[in-house]
Amino acid sequence: MTQFIPLNQYQIIEAQGIDAQTYLQGQLTSDVVALASGASTLTAHCDPKGKMNAIFRVCKLSSTQFLLLVKKALLPSALEALKKYAVFSKVSFELRDWQIVGLIGEKCGKIQPHFSIEIDEQRSILINETSLPITFNAEEALWEAVDIQAGLPNLTAKTQNEFIPQAFNLQAIEQAISFTKGCYLGQEIVARAKYRGANKRAMFILKGETASTPEVGECIEMQIEGHWRKTGTIIRAVNIEGILWLQVVMNNDVEIDQSFRLLEEASLLTLQPLPYIVE
Repeated sequence: MTQFIPLNQYQIIEAQGIDAQTYLQGQLTSDVVALASGASTLTAHCDPKGKMNAIFRVCKLSSTQFLLLVKKALLPSALEALKKYAVFSKVSFELRDWQIVGLIGEKCGKIQPHFSIEIDEQRSILINETSLPITFNAEEALWEAVDIQAGLPNLTAKTQNEFIPQAFNLQAIEQAISFTKGCYLGQEIVARAKYRGANKRAMFILKGETASTPEVGECIEMQIEGHWRKTGTIIRAVNIEGILWLQVVMNNDVEIDQSFRLLEEASLLTLQPLPYIVE
């Protein structure tokens, strides 16, 4: 059965204008020129120090029109940063109060709304300019949990401007980072992290049985020689019926058999396999 989920945690930014593609090419980590019309990818927008102030799902409708899906929690700062230099280009950015619906199920992409963004074989996002009468049969938490399992990272207001894209594994996800397209905001730092090995962190998936749901920004504990020490930064946490799913940024040399737990809790967290390879 296909599951219909209201994605009220997201909002659409529409970018339009004859310079839209050129402008976004100089701002985002992905290569929007190479992105096919109708296709989408995760992408990051960084500050000059290479730290992310937003993660978008950018969908290219044409070279003059793009849709950027963003978490509402990052607004308005993400929008302000994105259009900071737009005064010099023929491009406009508008927040759209459109209906955003997540679908989970086989062949879900064949449903034809106003617009459909395919995430993978099992998931798609429907975007409607006006609200359609949809019977929702699952909650937002399920979408967030599946995002965690798919290794798709989450940025919040608490973690804005704290991490470079590679700390969230974006170099391994879709077309999120281009290392060949040329300059964009923060590009020197992002490139240095790749070619000089400057990045020492990665995002990991952990799972545990507990009634707790920690806050984003908190750390977890790692067992070292019989002692528990604080480590990492939680960037996403979802608890569904006593099963906790976490995304945690930690040092990228973590051992697969390492023991973890929430702060001062007895129940252990186990590392889960990432669905992609991180360099």
